Amino acid sequence: MTPSTPTGPPAFTVRDDDWRRAVRLVQDAREVALVCHVAPDGDALGSMLGFGMALRRAGKRVAASFGDRRFAVPRLLRFLPGQDLLVEPAAYPAEPDLMISFDVPTIDRLGLLAPHAGKAAELIVIDHHPSNTGFGSVPIVDPRAASTSMLVEELMTRLGYEVDHDIATCLYTGLVTDTGSFKHASTTPAVHEMAARLVAAGLRTDEIARELWDRSPFCFLKLLGTVLGRVRLDQEAAGGAGMVWTYVSHADRATHCLPYEEVEGIIDVIRRTDEPDVAVVLKEDDDGAWQVSTRSKGQVDVGRACTAMGGGGHVRAAGFTSHDTPEATIAKLCALLGPPS
Repeated sequence: MTPSTPTGPPAFTVRDDDWRRAVRLVQDAREVALVCHVAPDGDALGSMLGFGMALRRAGKRVAASFGDRRFAVPRLLRFLPGQDLLVEPAAYPAEPDLMISFDVPTIDRLGLLAPHAGKAAELIVIDHHPSNTGFGSVPIVDPRAASTSMLVEELMTRLGYEVDHDIATCLYTGLVTDTGSFKHASTTPAVHEMAARLVAAGLRTDEIARELWDRSPFCFLKLLGTVLGRVRLDQEAAGGAGMVWTYVSHADRATHCLPYEEVEGIIDVIRRTDEPDVAVVLKEDDDGAWQVSTRSKGQVDVGRACTAMGGGGHVRAAGFTSHDTPEATIAKLCALLGPPS
């Protein structure tokens, strides 16, 4: 496998000492426990499974998981290879010698597996969120990376691990989901170079795109009609930058027999609205909490506001959890959204 940045200087700001320590820990380990954040997205699960398959091929024993109470891979990601590595949280090593987290900015995003991280002898944190709190013993953290999968590919290169078709499928999924299929501002020459390397492994990118974005059950359209019927536009919000928002209740999903995972893509419909800079969707989970997704076109830093609300993310894409009503949550969020920069 060629270096991750063959045509220019290194793309990452991770310290060389941390890269070397991560490599040494992985090389010396006989068993590795992998974890990604709760309600995993394509970058979190793809990065973890891709690296897990590489570890297994290198002769390591691997256990991979995420700390959801209702442990299930989201339907849109069930095409990913390597899922035989997954174990339920109850079967996860209690005190791993080496634990590696993927796409996790704060330890609470580990859910049920947060206590295991506290008991790990070594914890390598691979992440690209600006809101990363610096937990763990070895930080492979760089907000300049467009996806966690980019950092995973670099670590694999330094370890001398090859990328086969299945690993490439996982890493490419992480890359395209976190760059919005190469539409976000985070898409750099290094992103396209990595994509080219992965496609060269024999990927059918059209098939991956269909699984990620071009499939939904019919009842999703019925739910979408309900959700769009209550959408609101506040052009004075965020210092005049404007905000569009709506919500999806548990009752909405129950009416159409849709699991929580099926409503993740609604934010991508809402954010198309021309007038506002900010888009927000609140989604009530099975425990009654509201998972809030925010997006910005670039004028407003939604990451800062979401971090203040106990969550985190990026300048243009972030989220948090709320236990207030949708209206009260939006009021608190609006108070934190600064004027356009």
